[in-house]
Amino acid sequence: MQRPTVRLNRWFLPLLAAASFGISSIVVTIPMASAPGDFNFVGAAALGVVIYAILSFLITLIAQGPRVAQDRMMTTLVLVAFGIAVIPLVSLISTVVTLGLARFDGEFFGSSMRNVVGEGGGALHAIIGTLEITALAALISIPVGLLTAIYLVEYGRGRLARSVTALVDVMTGIPSIVAGLFAFSVFALFLGPGIRMGFAGAVALSVLMTPVVVRSSEEMLRIVPMELREASYALGVPKWLTVLKVVLPTAVAGLVTGIMISIARVIGETAPLLIVAGFTQSMNYNPFSERMMTLPVFVYYSYASQGADTQSYIDRAWAGALTLIVIVMVLNLGARIISRIARPHTSR
Repeated sequence: MQRPTVRLNRWFLPLLAAASFGISSIVVTIPMASAPGDFNFVGAAALGVVIYAILSFLITLIAQGPRVAQDRMMTTLVLVAFGIAVIPLVSLISTVVTLGLARFDGEFFGSSMRNVVGEGGGALHAIIGTLEITALAALISIPVGLLTAIYLVEYGRGRLARSVTALVDVMTGIPSIVAGLFAFSVFALFLGPGIRMGFAGAVALSVLMTPVVVRSSEEMLRIVPMELREASYALGVPKWLTVLKVVLPTAVAGLVTGIMISIARVIGETAPLLIVAGFTQSMNYNPFSERMMTLPVFVYYSYASQGADTQSYIDRAWAGALTLIVIVMVLNLGARIISRIARPHTSR
């Protein structure tokens, strides 16, 4: 005969969690009685989680049986793993926001660092450079990556397709500094040594961006049901038009997301841009001429080459990092909006 189970109150788990963290706080505070110091929040939180997991498992085991107890234990472990993954992200964002707001002002976004020593100045030249170089890299990488993915999924067969797949796998693991050296070598070969320009930085970033676009687009195209293609073929639609009118619209949400991930992957690269785009304190709107500043390089130089007024350089570095995060966030939000608008609407 099965043992009757006891239904626990909905407030039981929150109260048990509060009691567990209260007990852990007391336990952590006891050693501090003889040697007062800062309260160990990390230790208290870790001990509280352990106490909560053990107590919730034992009480649920007694009241509701082993199946519910095992389910509750696994739920607790999943939530703990989620918390461990989120804590560094929250800490990073809070630190950058707190320290970056000191120079998040009109002067920072409306001026460059030309003839600025110490306080003042801004990152307008770096913001313009980042947007132009990233846009050029996207213009190079997106068509090449998307068409390559279409070839591999829809047309690729035999040795050539396997070779392209192997090449994409190799390019995915290329260090960013190698991409910078490659772009520098190509442009130095045609334009002479010592060449620095924004377009060369875009080429270097495209080397890093293209395999990410290919991989993400390939996966999105593969999950489009084959039945949709076959239905289009049955109506006499040619293959190229099926890809254009059926496959791509069906996968557009995933394609846009993958492209935004690839842009976020390269927009913060520093090493290749140090080599090929160079460093300047002045405005340069032309990516095909002279050196061009970018936000990652701006942050690096602001922190690494501090002047007499150290705090001003550090404030500009944090403000540049915050600006870079905001740009990536805006791109991701824009991608979600575009994918929501462009995705096919089905009727019931």
